[in-house]
Amino acid sequence: MLTFKTRLSQIAKTNGKVILANDYDPSVKNLEVKTISNIKKLHPYLCAIKLNFHLLLPLSEKQVLKINKTAHRYGLQTIADIKLNDIGNTNRVTTENLWKMGFDAVIANPIMGLDSLKNLVKSAHKHGKGVITLCHMSAPEARLSYDMEVKLRKKQQLYQLFLDWALQSKVDGIVVGATFPKIIQYCSKKAGRKLSIFSPGVGTQGGDASEVISSGTNYLIVGRTILNAKKPIDVAKGLQLDSLGK
Repeated sequence: MLTFKTRLSQIAKTNGKVILANDYDPSVKNLEVKTISNIKKLHPYLCAIKLNFHLLLPLSEKQVLKINKTAHRYGLQTIADIKLNDIGNTNRVTTENLWKMGFDAVIANPIMGLDSLKNLVKSAHKHGKGVITLCHMSAPEARLSYDMEVKLRKKQQLYQLFLDWALQSKVDGIVVGATFPKIIQYCSKKAGRKLSIFSPGVGTQGGDASEVISSGTNYLIVGRTILNAKKPIDVAKGLQLDSLGK
């Protein structure tokens, strides 16, 4: 059974390293239809699609399963971006339901603690699924929390602790905002090939695709920059080339 990390890297070799964040406003009608349409139109330029918590809530289990099956039919991986953060039993039940709905990976918040995170990763990997953890988010106000100094065995910033935990628990990747290229460089240097770096915030939030790729990002997470474009295929194609360093 191939791991999530392997499946994602295989499709990325041909399709590039762009993950579509299907971040529509929840008030948008025909969410299922629009999402499936995006997959069909944009799949040659994507390696995965990410569905955020606020978009999962209006959809039924049947609709989510259909979206995931469509993505898989076109070779894409699917990520449930729910920032999972709870006690071990709740995490287990939550992910079991996500796997039943066809997701390949979940994004979790490591604030749950190292032991809970290790158990989550162990459970996910047993099913061939992936876990991506937050390290530093893309919004400007993220500095207020992720840059905060904390002390366990030593003094360090919160994102540095989260990176340490990601390495210790052997997660598949970390989220580091494209708006903080220096932090991407730090994480890339420390993690090496052990972790993939997923960077949201390209375009609309101000992140530059070429800069973050050169800083060490492995995958670009892009939503509104593609979804709101007059020619989304052209934008996706351009980001695909950036992600491949062309």
